[in-house]
Amino acid sequence: MSAVGDERQGATAATAASGSVADGGAGEARLVRGLGSWDATLLTIGSIVGTGIFLTTSDMARALPRGGLILLVWLAGGLLTLAGALTYAELGVMFPRAGGQYQYLKEAYGPFWGFLFGWTCFLVIMSGGAAAIAVGFGEYLGSFFPYFSTDHVLVAVPIGRWTWTLSGGAVAAALAILVLTAVNHVGLRAGATVQNALTVLKLAAMVALVAFGLTAPVPAASTAVAAATPTAPPEGSALLVAFGVAMIAALWTYDGWYGVTCSAGELRDPARSLPRGLIGGTVIVIALYLLLNVVYLRALPPSALAAHPRVAEVVAGALFGPAAARWMTAAVLLSTFGCLSATILYSSRIYQPMAEDGLFFRSLSRVHPRYRVPLVSLWAQSAWAVLLALSGTYEQIYTYVVFVLIVFHVMTAAAVIVLRRKRPDIPRPYRTWGYPVVPLLFIAACLLLIGNTLVEKPVESLLGTALVLLGLPAYLLFRARNRRAA
Repeated sequence: MSAVGDERQGATAATAASGSVADGGAGEARLVRGLGSWDATLLTIGSIVGTGIFLTTSDMARALPRGGLILLVWLAGGLLTLAGALTYAELGVMFPRAGGQYQYLKEAYGPFWGFLFGWTCFLVIMSGGAAAIAVGFGEYLGSFFPYFSTDHVLVAVPIGRWTWTLSGGAVAAALAILVLTAVNHVGLRAGATVQNALTVLKLAAMVALVAFGLTAPVPAASTAVAAATPTAPPEGSALLVAFGVAMIAALWTYDGWYGVTCSAGELRDPARSLPRGLIGGTVIVIALYLLLNVVYLRALPPSALAAHPRVAEVVAGALFGPAAARWMTAAVLLSTFGCLSATILYSSRIYQPMAEDGLFFRSLSRVHPRYRVPLVSLWAQSAWAVLLALSGTYEQIYTYVVFVLIVFHVMTAAAVIVLRRKRPDIPRPYRTWGYPVVPLLFIAACLLLIGNTLVEKPVESLLGTALVLLGLPAYLLFRARNRRAA
């Protein structure tokens, strides 16, 4: 079947699937469409909310010492994220299959660009991201069990000029990845149930902090500090630079919003559930982030927030006492674990369609005949994430590809415009609201981030580009193997 014919069928058959399992012509096991709009919404929320919202406002307060400007940054970052969600939703319903951006880049620009995205995800973006989240989980777990702290060094091995260290936090990270991978191993419903439960719990913690934080008396000490501390913001070009720095922090805190598109092949009715889950989940997070920052600024002035990296815990302690700060630490721990769960669930769906297309190791295309999950893809990704977490180098490598990740976002958003012209016959049950202004605004914002990253981190940007381009010989190798197999 041609690609066009396949997508015509896919756009309608996805709706008709209604939770059924699609099998290959020879009875080959396929992914099951078992997720609804509620699952998609919680997956979107779970993919976004990790530790950032509990920490990032401190960095913003150092750049912008005015509460109104901080709230404006969170609103602007949220609206740009929403523009991305509105744009990606059209692509998701056009190609309701596993893989997300891999599928969109492949269809708009050719298989090479889809492969480069998937290659970079496996090598660093998703695996390194999972490692980073998992080590963050270990750090917060160390607040309750010091053995798992990243400061607790278990082994130190000199290797030339470099010393490899194994900390308790790295061990906790590896265990967290393995436990959540095992949960996802036994089926989509098991993984989604755990993911949903974790997301509901962290939503409850955030809502509780908002509800009680907006009604609790403002600490007298906070009022005195606000009155005594000058809060003159930068002016002119310095203000624009500071706003840009804060905006980057906000956008990375919103990152992960596109996660549900990778699981489009497991949505029962992607024409409805994908836009609802992607857009609805993003709107919920924007609202919560704004309200949480209102609570932060109500409890403490920007000067005080700037002095405390773990903002949520300090605010909870200021409003409700030391015990509440301890509970907030537990909530952040739970949030981190939930974000890791979401990342493992959706990112493992990128490599399975790549392997089916002959653009990755064939074994990664296998779907378990009983559990209907991409088992090899799931465990291969997690094994690499564990190695990155234990190596201690994930953070440096991840920094290298930040630049390239933004480039992929630009290409994906532009794919909506490209495909409107290139493939006008494909059914589009959902069309981007505000087209073409909304996609163009998102692209413009990403281009500004690219320029800022090049200026601020030119070496890392070039190294990241070189790392991604290492995928070129791998692509040629997989293509040659695929031709021989055919």
